[in-house]
Amino acid sequence: MLQSPQQPNVSFDGLGIAPKILEILDRMRFTHPTPIQHKAIPLGIEGKDVIGVAQTGTGKTLAFAIPIIQHLSQRKGRALILAPTRELAIQINEAFGKIAPSFGVRTVVIIGGASMSVQLSALRRNPRVIIATPGRLVDHISRRTILLADVSVLVLDEADRMLDMGFMPQIERILRVIPKNRQTMLFSATISREVMKIASAYMKLPVHVEVAPSGTAAKGIIQELFIVRKEAKKELLLKLLEQYRGPVLVFSRTKIGARKITRLLRSAGHRAAEIHSDRSLNQRKEALEGFKTGRYRILTATDIAARGIDIIGIELVLNYDIPEDTENYVHRIGRTGRAGHEGRAISFATPEQGGDVRNIERLIKTSLPIIEHPGFPRERFTYYSSTRPQRPRFHTMRRDKQRRREKHRRQSGQHYNRPHKPS
Repeated sequence: MLQSPQQPNVSFDGLGIAPKILEILDRMRFTHPTPIQHKAIPLGIEGKDVIGVAQTGTGKTLAFAIPIIQHLSQRKGRALILAPTRELAIQINEAFGKIAPSFGVRTVVIIGGASMSVQLSALRRNPRVIIATPGRLVDHISRRTILLADVSVLVLDEADRMLDMGFMPQIERILRVIPKNRQTMLFSATISREVMKIASAYMKLPVHVEVAPSGTAAKGIIQELFIVRKEAKKELLLKLLEQYRGPVLVFSRTKIGARKITRLLRSAGHRAAEIHSDRSLNQRKEALEGFKTGRYRILTATDIAARGIDIIGIELVLNYDIPEDTENYVHRIGRTGRAGHEGRAISFATPEQGGDVRNIERLIKTSLPIIEHPGFPRERFTYYSSTRPQRPRFHTMRRDKQRRREKHRRQSGQHYNRPHKPS
């Protein structure tokens, strides 16, 4: 999770990082910081509040992990990191585990679906870094099994996603019980009005650092679009999986859809797993770990579960369904093309989804190239063009005009046939 695209001709030297951490980075062969790391790490080390805007796969975790570990190694207090999903919380913990043990800094993961007794046991060992999802943390606060009075650093990771998932009440509850005199770092792929409300209400003169315009897709990703009828999606998916032999991440709009896609893939002989909110924590961890190690070549996921999928080397992200929330398109395709690798993102859209595609193109400020497969008929959007909607065909216009005329006659009490002249 620590790796990400490098910023050439720039090193970690001169960012205020302690020599011991620099040694660890050297052993891990991290020699060049990413743009978000280069901008955010010095501010974090100085103790400033930071709003960091960058796409997924740009090294945001290391951008706050280094300042936190350096801060905790020099003074008392604890760090609290809030993440939207269990998977992301686990991967943040894995990232800390590569540096924190050298400084005697313990971490704990507080997430739903995990054993409460195991979490209580870990809390008794006085961890300095608490990585949590908002719902389970509020549960601990209500039970009085966790004290946050000594939190000196707060991180809101993937803040836009947490708000999209409806965690604002839980976040406000947590903010009421931690000290106001603290450092706060907020990281997000997009900056919405709701995110700015949090920043203005709970942060002190935050420094805004942005390495890409909000809503833009990560560089190095080839984006393509297939216009395909709903009934042909399954066959096209299987055809494309014959073409792309590496790790593939398939996105479904619903968990029922993810389940059906996984069954289809397995019946076709593919090694596939699924990850969504109906799966238990152990099932999700097994699927994610199996995808990482190559036991599964294909992972089917929903948007809710996908934020924790931070894996280098995904060859293809395939949007089997266009996302319901347009901004999730950027988050989805950001799962490929990580750590400087090239990636590819393919989306399926039905002829009726031209408006949804147009919204995505407005967000990413570029047009999606439409690709055709030789084994499938050419399709077009029903009402879509890059400049204006397509005009209906003549016979459709004539039919609509006739319908309007008949409706007018009914409303005015006229008969459909010409009325008889009075005798």
